[in-house]
Amino acid sequence: MRFLGLNAAIGAAALLGANIATASELDFNIGDESVNVQVNMLPQSRDFETGLGYLYHKGGGHLLNGDLHARGQTAIGNLPTTVGIGAQLDVFTEGDVDGSAIALGGYAHIKIPAVPGLGLKVAGHFAPSITSFQDAEQFSRFDVKTTYRVIPNADIYLGYHVIKADIERNNDITLDEGLNVGFALQF
Repeated sequence: MRFLGLNAAIGAAALLGANIATASELDFNIGDESVNVQVNMLPQSRDFETGLGYLYHKGGGHLLNGDLHARGQTAIGNLPTTVGIGAQLDVFTEGDVDGSAIALGGYAHIKIPAVPGLGLKVAGHFAPSITSFQDAEQFSRFDVKTTYRVIPNADIYLGYHVIKADIERNNDITLDEGLNVGFALQF
């Protein structure tokens, strides 16, 4: 696991470094049992984004993710929405359990024009057994946030996430679950 995790981190950093970014986002949040940081980068074309994230869970759990999503603007129920569809490589360790997964999914960030600055962001990724490796049989990650833009380049939010893996010998484990507060800075 340690070797695979290092290779995944190097690969994700190379993917991020290969893009000439014109816009970036730093997302940082904390919960009762975890801390999470994510950096997303948009290339000049702005039609896809790459990301690299790390989550530490109290007690020694670690999760590293690398993201690649096609990105675009649409409307859901006449509300302006940014949508991303793609894949996420997740590498984790929790106690004596090591796993990795290539999870498919995406996100939608809906803006509420009736309340300027208010938004709702929902993200979900799932990996079945065919794309789950080591001790993992399946992997899922779900996240929902209520966001508020306080200044043109900064959002604050209250969120909830659950990250789970089905494990060969232990049925399933929850890598992290709970409420979190955070901010996202655009630069």
